[in-house]
Amino acid sequence: MNDLAAGLAGQGLPVADGRELVEAGIVAGLVLLSLLLGWLAGRWAGPHLTDVWRQRVGDHAVGLAARMCDIVRHLVAVVALALIAQVRDWGALGDIVVGLALGAAVGRLAMQLLRGVNLARWLAWAVSSILFVAVLAGSVGGLEPITTTLDAIGFSVGRRRLSLLALVSALLTAVILYAVVRVANRLVGHAVGQAKSLDPAQKLLAQKLASIAVVITAFFFGIDLLGIDLTTFAIFSGGLGLAVGFGLQKTVGNLIAGIILLMDRSIKPGDVIVVGDSFGWVNKIGVRAVSVITRDGKEHLIPNEILMTQEVENWSFSDRNVRVRIPVGVGYETDLRLAQKLMLQAATESPRVLRSPMPNVWLLSYGEYAVEHEILAWISDPEQGVGNVRSDVLNRLWDLFAEHDIKIPVPRRELMFRDGLAGTKG
Repeated sequence: MNDLAAGLAGQGLPVADGRELVEAGIVAGLVLLSLLLGWLAGRWAGPHLTDVWRQRVGDHAVGLAARMCDIVRHLVAVVALALIAQVRDWGALGDIVVGLALGAAVGRLAMQLLRGVNLARWLAWAVSSILFVAVLAGSVGGLEPITTTLDAIGFSVGRRRLSLLALVSALLTAVILYAVVRVANRLVGHAVGQAKSLDPAQKLLAQKLASIAVVITAFFFGIDLLGIDLTTFAIFSGGLGLAVGFGLQKTVGNLIAGIILLMDRSIKPGDVIVVGDSFGWVNKIGVRAVSVITRDGKEHLIPNEILMTQEVENWSFSDRNVRVRIPVGVGYETDLRLAQKLMLQAATESPRVLRSPMPNVWLLSYGEYAVEHEILAWISDPEQGVGNVRSDVLNRLWDLFAEHDIKIPVPRRELMFRDGLAGTKG
């Protein structure tokens, strides 16, 4: 055995002595203990944190709740392994053992977090692999050899160095900031949604403004992390901004129009509106367009700018009550008082018709072949449709008319023939 060690040392290969082997064994035991501690924390604290997350934040846009147990397990393992790595110098073999374990734990933690914010699997694997290599290299000898090699692969543009190191740094920064923005937007959105002092339109406005603020903050923070000097791009960014301003004029206009709509509260989610041929209720107000769902289940995306510049009927702007007009004609031989009483009864018995304001019946005119009436009924849920209310009232009225032998008139024409018309000879 001693001859083998001497031979390896003669070839320039590192050989661990008995002391290093003992330290490596201790490190391996501590690593297993750290992993066991992480597993226990995931089993015990994971379900509780999952319930708290779903109650306080929800899990609609960010899927972290389903991964909370794994996140807790890997996080506790990372903290414990980091403490083991910093407590003393374990020697070359011990540093490799703790570096491998810490790198794997960091990579797994990053994978769970990035997949939880719906990042693509391949991108999450790439970031996790980069973090694993970086942590392992930092544990066994530092990152300088790797960073030097990556920086050597590239080229210079003026005073700026474009290298593989810059690409990897930009990728990591962008991915981390993306994850932070997703989680921050979800937290802010949930906090605003729980505010009882704000109505739905104010909540939506606050959420959008907060999202814009988070994105802008993340952008400038990323610029600072990457060390990009924006003054060097002043002229270029001015020309680019001018070109983008002309090209995205409509987009910016729709964005500002959407914010104005939310600020003046003229259109809110849940309102029933009519824009041109589109009739339905507002599902959501987006950055570019308003989503209007019709009674046919179709979703119309109407640009915000149209709602600012064209005439819009808002049936629930100041009052959700809407009056439905139902025309009815009866024959001239009918008892009008009885017919009007039955019309009022049919409207009152319809479940969606309000009792206050009470429905009413108007006599409009003496038509060509019928006495024209109009039933006026009020409803408070126009988003459920208007035609079905009219249909229900008319069906009930048909049965009532049949019970009281009241006929619905149809157009009639009388033709009179005169005898003795002589024909002309040609």
